Amino acid sequence: MSKNDRPRPGDTIKPRKPAQVQFTSTILQLEAFVVLFAGFALYGLRNSGYERGPLVIPSTVALWTVVGVLFLVLLVLSRMMGTPMGYVAGTAVQVPVLAMGLLLPMMFIVSGIFVAMWVVSLRLGSRIDRERAAYDAEHPETAPNA
Repeated sequence: MSKNDRPRPGDTIKPRKPAQVQFTSTILQLEAFVVLFAGFALYGLRNSGYERGPLVIPSTVALWTVVGVLFLVLLVLSRMMGTPMGYVAGTAVQVPVLAMGLLLPMMFIVSGIFVAMWVVSLRLGSRIDRERAAYDAEHPETAPNA
């Protein structure tokens, strides 16, 4: 079957990955790298004597432990999207990412943007999935085979 051909009855059509899973997983993966880069910034600022945030920047070991754990949690959660607990845990992990603003105030802005994108990805992704399901129900000849 070439690109321009329409599927014929009996053709196998590859199922699509749900939009909500794609959106939320991508947001968490991007957030993981933002946390990692914030860790590099904090490490560099700590070595330069920066102590302006509401909290004192922790020791190097504590800093990289917190950043590493949060980085890994975000990556693992990005693979759990598609399960109800994955979405709940993804929403809950937004709190510690926001809390990084206590160490690096600019993170309040950056993580606030990511929280907004998280909410949009949950809402828009579920809406797209509902519309896809409605379209597939109306057009079974082009619906993916499960």
